[in-house]
Amino acid sequence: MQLSTLDPNTALIVIDLQKGIVSGDFIHPIADIIDRTRALINTFRAKNLPVVLVNVAGRAPGRTEQAPRSTASFSEGWTDLLPQLDQQPGDITVTKRSWGAFATTDLEHQLKTRGVTQVVITGVATATGVEATARQAYEQGFNVTLATDAMTDLREEAHHYSISHVFPRLGETGSTNEIISLLEKL
Repeated sequence: MQLSTLDPNTALIVIDLQKGIVSGDFIHPIADIIDRTRALINTFRAKNLPVVLVNVAGRAPGRTEQAPRSTASFSEGWTDLLPQLDQQPGDITVTKRSWGAFATTDLEHQLKTRGVTQVVITGVATATGVEATARQAYEQGFNVTLATDAMTDLREEAHHYSISHVFPRLGETGSTNEIISLLEKL
């Protein structure tokens, strides 16, 4: 569904913009993703709306064909949020141990306690962390908006599939500028 509105109590969720991940070979320049996310963060903070900064520090249990499970810890600094996000004391910070930000955390409780009814999601990677978080937010009853120009993936086909086929079933999509324009009207 094309972007139409934002609820008065909308939160921004930023997925996995952390030191250990952003050095990946993404299909879009990561600096552009960070800049657009930063613009959204600035607008959400100016409107006194919640900003959620999510990092990943583990993996869900279970076997997969592609990624063998390891008990090794992440290297020093790998989970650190990017300094460009300018983490503030009022931000909600969540450390997840799965693809989605809701499954292994108390994020749903934190948002619902604040009366949040809608989330805007950005970050990396589109077809894993962002998509899983969007699916989980939708399943928890939040209205979902995805800032499609503020996310990227390692795989072009996965990125485009999520944006074209999955996200329209979960919520509305729009550009950073379109979302900021709607925020300014709140």
